[in-house]
Amino acid sequence: MTSAASPTNDEQIQYWNESAGPTWVAAQDALDALIGGFGERALARAAARPGERVLDVGCGCGATSLALARAVGTQGGVTGVDISKPMLGRAGERAREAGLVNLSFREADAQSADLGVGAFDLVFSRFGVMFFADPPAAFANLHRALRPGQGRLAFVCWQAIPKNPWMLVPAAAAAAIVPMKPADPTAPGPFAFADDVRVRGILEGAGFREIAFEDAPGELRLGNGDLASAAEFALAVGPTARALGEAGNDPALRERVKAAIAEALKPHLRPDGVRLAGSTWIVTARA
Repeated sequence: MTSAASPTNDEQIQYWNESAGPTWVAAQDALDALIGGFGERALARAAARPGERVLDVGCGCGATSLALARAVGTQGGVTGVDISKPMLGRAGERAREAGLVNLSFREADAQSADLGVGAFDLVFSRFGVMFFADPPAAFANLHRALRPGQGRLAFVCWQAIPKNPWMLVPAAAAAAIVPMKPADPTAPGPFAFADDVRVRGILEGAGFREIAFEDAPGELRLGNGDLASAAEFALAVGPTARALGEAGNDPALRERVKAAIAEALKPHLRPDGVRLAGSTWIVTARA
């Protein structure tokens, strides 16, 4: 649990319920396709086994929770935790459609929620752990929830934005038109865990051991194969979406930014779509 002095996730809760959450639900298929390969590699490292109890942190619309539930089988169980009610609603629908009775979802902040003591064999996350207001408190809470001496942690997170042209190229094009606030590299956000030295310190402080970072690069396909859909996708996620929201979502401004992004993405258009590089860390540890 967080201490009285620990910052809360109120800003992130509002953002993922009122803005980002509905966007991710609407674009669920496209987003799963965009980042699915990175998640699959992290799931392989996590190696969930039949009969295990798994906590999926920042489970979103439930793609990885579904995969984990299938891996642990009916003798095991998976709990997906997220702060976004819209995304959890979609996750629940997908679980019911799949008939997975060993999968449940909980609207809670894993930083401070009572997750039990020694309740899980594995804590997993696909791009869901970078948004804590107080990462040391959050990982102490997650460590507490793992079986002592046996529990495992596995997550995938983005490396620094210069190593992620899929985000950098459209954001740089947008920044020439719409103001973007300088980002605090340690503030809650997609790139908050880019510094492996900092993240290792957080995990060690929370009690984790055998901490390993795997450099896991890849390629991301934006949109549906054409420049217009790729630019539209870039407008909907990340710093560009936030900047447009802060600017009042002016339609004329949005069209200008979209045109600039489409132009910036032209060099990355291939016969099979707009493709750019991305870089992640797959992080594993033991309790």
